[in-house]
Amino acid sequence: MPPPTAPPAAAAGAQGEQSAMSPMLRSAAQGLAIFFGMQFVMNQFMNKKPETTTVTDQSGQVISVPANTGEIPPFHARPDTLDEGANYNPIPQRIAPMWPLDIPLDITIVVSPTFVSEPVAKTPKDRRVVEEIGFRFGDYKENRVIDTEFTVPNEVKNNGTLWAHFYIGISGSKLDPTTAGYDPSQAYHFVYPLTQYIAQKKVKKTKNLLAASDDVEEEVEEVPTGPIINSHYHPNFTISFIPDSGVMQYPTLQPAVRQYLQMEATGARDATGQNAWYYPIVFVNSFWQLKTHMTTLNSTVTKLPLHIDLNNFANWKFSILSSMDEGAKQTARNAAQGISSPGGGDGSEFEMIKEVLLDTNPILLGTTVVVSVFHMLFEMLAFKSDISHYRNKKNNVGISVRSILGNVFMQAVIFLYLLDNNENTSWMILFSQGMGILLEFWKITTVVNVRIRPADSIIPYRIAFEDKHVLSETEEKTKEYDAVAFKYLYMIAVPLLFAYAGYSLYYDTHKSWYSFVITTLVGSVYAYGFLMMVPSLYINYRLKSVAHLPAKAMTYKFLNTFIDDLFAFTIKMPTLHRLATLRDDLIFFVYLYQSWKYKVDYTRVNEFGQGGDEEQVEDKIANAPLKSIAGADASVSVGDEGADETTAKTSGHAKKTGANKRK
Repeated sequence: MPPPTAPPAAAAGAQGEQSAMSPMLRSAAQGLAIFFGMQFVMNQFMNKKPETTTVTDQSGQVISVPANTGEIPPFHARPDTLDEGANYNPIPQRIAPMWPLDIPLDITIVVSPTFVSEPVAKTPKDRRVVEEIGFRFGDYKENRVIDTEFTVPNEVKNNGTLWAHFYIGISGSKLDPTTAGYDPSQAYHFVYPLTQYIAQKKVKKTKNLLAASDDVEEEVEEVPTGPIINSHYHPNFTISFIPDSGVMQYPTLQPAVRQYLQMEATGARDATGQNAWYYPIVFVNSFWQLKTHMTTLNSTVTKLPLHIDLNNFANWKFSILSSMDEGAKQTARNAAQGISSPGGGDGSEFEMIKEVLLDTNPILLGTTVVVSVFHMLFEMLAFKSDISHYRNKKNNVGISVRSILGNVFMQAVIFLYLLDNNENTSWMILFSQGMGILLEFWKITTVVNVRIRPADSIIPYRIAFEDKHVLSETEEKTKEYDAVAFKYLYMIAVPLLFAYAGYSLYYDTHKSWYSFVITTLVGSVYAYGFLMMVPSLYINYRLKSVAHLPAKAMTYKFLNTFIDDLFAFTIKMPTLHRLATLRDDLIFFVYLYQSWKYKVDYTRVNEFGQGGDEEQVEDKIANAPLKSIAGADASVSVGDEGADETTAKTSGHAKKTGANKRK
């Protein structure tokens, strides 16, 4: 969770504006309806078990074959020769399932330090981790659980690969290819690695900037160039059969799915020579395996536990999980090789999402999802209201220009910190942070004129902030109160900044002096950023009014602070950081007190020439039908009418001049 910043400066990264609440709620309801509708359709149709049919083979025996082979004949009814003029294609174009459903399967799994098959009878007993008989292929109610342990081979301890040899066949058939009587039409064998090679993240070298250079050189250790890759093992596996895959186009099949395909061993084709068959797909599901639960294999590991869930799995679920898992692994491999991925990141983001889904209470997780939606909604509404307020504001009353400049500085510091300390930071986060900086710059241009003027100093030019017009008495007071507030703010913030910088310089380590400066500044921003709201509260107090503030935007932002409080107690973080998320609540309660004490009627124009419902009034005027006298110039008539409204509005405002408080 990104650390909260000062409420008036935080701007959401929403890219569009919504004119009303009802369209957004309607769109959200439509999205939810579509999602649940798709889930219903998938459960009703895509999970429907394919049927099995019977045919007569060449010997005249009636056998069961899959009924979802399309135009491809069942494997047991395949022709002996190709059609006249047909050519054998070594790469099949279309492939069909080979075995029918509802047949019992025998399954044996052997762990081994080599991918070369060895006779099952000669393998040690503890390496035969699975020996299941009569597993019903295609029955989604069939679920089996295997818990065992095995001795780790010595070859695996030295950063080797642990292989699983799968021997699967129709019940009663020979499973081991090395035994006599083995029939490849009744059984098949394949290998799959149970370990993963994960590249360790490079630890950036840091040093104490005050330490002597000789001491630093002694601590430097020789590290190998390139990524450091170690073999890791996870004890939990889900082995799933995919019974409803049907006929597939082999050349265009996505790689994430193709890696689990086992083609018919003899290379048989149908009469066209273009189509073939495949054994039942076995999905070794490692999607929910977390790196934090993995064991690094080395000489200290002698025995390993193994938990296997054996079941049947829907094809559409298999396609989604295998694609997502392979995508995350490919991103991690690219990051280990120094290859940037689209959108940034190193695969750890997806790992964090899985960790939250697995380790979080379902009720708490559902609550977090709901409040996250509200968080995005409030951010978008705050973004819209903030821009509308500054666009419609006609004076500088109550505006703390120094606070806006301070917010620009703090946003820029956070941006530089993200660039300096996170090479794999998502570009979306950097883009959102950059948009926040541009928004604060734009706010400055609505309040003052930014000019470049010559200067009598080493730097020939300086940036000057000049008033857009001659300031009124109230605006001059605002400027004076802003200066006084920042005077006292500097007296508090600057000593705290120097104290934190001295502590960090003496006790912490840093990559460089630049990194030290950025880290110190961003730490101060996270810790004391809420102080930037204090000048606005002081100005409210001296003016005895809150009418000049963007009430809607502040309400949305303060609602987000309470949502941040909820995240603070649901997401793991240091205690000090958790307490820091509560800092904006104090500002909010002070603002609530000021709103109660300096009450404002937002339906009327206030003493500062603005109202809380200015947007609604302007929309009503803009959408009002044009009225003109027949035969008269419409533009003149409309102009007179508009002038009358303006005169009435101004006279009404004049009657209320001098009142600092409205009830």
